[in-house]
Amino acid sequence: MDKIYAYEAELTKYFVKQLQQIKSIRIYGPQPENAAVGKVAIVMFTVEGIPAKDLSSRLDQAGIAINAGLHATQPLHEYFGVESTARASLYFYNTYSEIDAFIAAIKETIDNS
Repeated sequence: MDKIYAYEAELTKYFVKQLQQIKSIRIYGPQPENAAVGKVAIVMFTVEGIPAKDLSSRLDQAGIAINAGLHATQPLHEYFGVESTARASLYFYNTYSEIDAFIAAIKETIDNS
């Protein structure tokens, strides 16, 4: 389990770093380097100008599955002033190349909006 957690933590750090390089993305929640031990590899974010449900649908067409909505955290969404967020989850079966494919798809989605 320690190896799985370490791998997920490294994947999450890499994923967040890639997302942070896209100016129109805002990430919600603790950053991986500040997360508590045992944090699950879930990243909530928004893309400026693209509703989360639309982003989810567009990425689905590229073969990438994410969740979009309130994720049972409506008070948190109200606090941040957002209607909904996108949420990507990672696990030990994910790879760096899958993250790269996600980043390429999200950049294409943003460019085509």
